[in-house]
Amino acid sequence: MLTLPRILGAALLAAVWLSPLPDYTAGSIIIHMGLHLIVIAVAPALLGPRLPVRPGPFGLVVVLLVEMVVVWAWHAPAAHLWARLSGVGLALEQASFLAAGLLVWAAARSAGRYGGALVLFGTVMHMTLLGALIGLAPRPIYGALCAGWFGLTAIEEQQVAGALMAVAGGAIYLVGALLRLAPDLAEPEGSR
Repeated sequence: MLTLPRILGAALLAAVWLSPLPDYTAGSIIIHMGLHLIVIAVAPALLGPRLPVRPGPFGLVVVLLVEMVVVWAWHAPAAHLWARLSGVGLALEQASFLAAGLLVWAAARSAGRYGGALVLFGTVMHMTLLGALIGLAPRPIYGALCAGWFGLTAIEEQQVAGALMAVAGGAIYLVGALLRLAPDLAEPEGSR
């Protein structure tokens, strides 16, 4: 069923993929990280996928691990550089990010309030950790390729990109988890 959020999610993917943005990812890790977060977190959340079955605890752990492996693998220096310098690499990275994002959000919507919050909190934790590792690294992980569009050095761009992943990426999933738990977090009327 087409809903406004689903239309917005599809339009957002089309806008970022058909715009010049992918061409700029080779010159800026900040732009690359922004594209990454749109494709893995924002658009899938809007698209509103659901799994055909309700995943149990083991299924949620598998979903979380699959998404974590995809994200961490593409941030390994060789894979990350391939995605930034090769059209094929970028296409594979973007496709796997979208698939992993759809899987996480589908599990979050299909697992009930607490299971959904759990998988989103798990995603917050690993995204924040990876962002912190990238942003706090004492040297450029991806070489001089990080510098370019914003007049920053390679290490400065890497720090901004790491902060973007840790803060914005973490916040997206944290808001999703809290929205799942909102009915339980609301103060009952008359309790004041």
